[in-house]
Amino acid sequence: MNYLGILVAALAAYGFGAVWYMMLAPHWVQAAEIKTDTNGQPLNKGAPLPYVIAFVSCLLVAGMMRFLFTEIGVSGWDEGLIGGLSIGLFLSAPWLTTCYAFAGRPIALTLIDGGYAVGGSILAGIVLTLL
Repeated sequence: MNYLGILVAALAAYGFGAVWYMMLAPHWVQAAEIKTDTNGQPLNKGAPLPYVIAFVSCLLVAGMMRFLFTEIGVSGWDEGLIGGLSIGLFLSAPWLTTCYAFAGRPIALTLIDGGYAVGGSILAGIVLTLL
């Protein structure tokens, strides 16, 4: 198994998440009902644990994607893109949607977090097939 490819794919997905959530931060904070300070910043802004969990999650997803891609013969970047899109859009996002629906979470949160799952999976899939 290509551990370097898995690491780079995880870093790519994690980086995508950083950009995605920076762009959508005000909308996400509101939709997720995050408690903020007087400046509108999340109260847990400096806490490292969510970032560690996010990166470990990216590693797990990239590792499983590498395994699945190997098993089904995904090799080209275009196949990686389609594989990542399929995983994000048809596996990850529906689970989030179900959980958020039962929790009564806003559709905006589903779209923001589901968009990250799809975009991160696409990027990881492309990277995994290039390395």
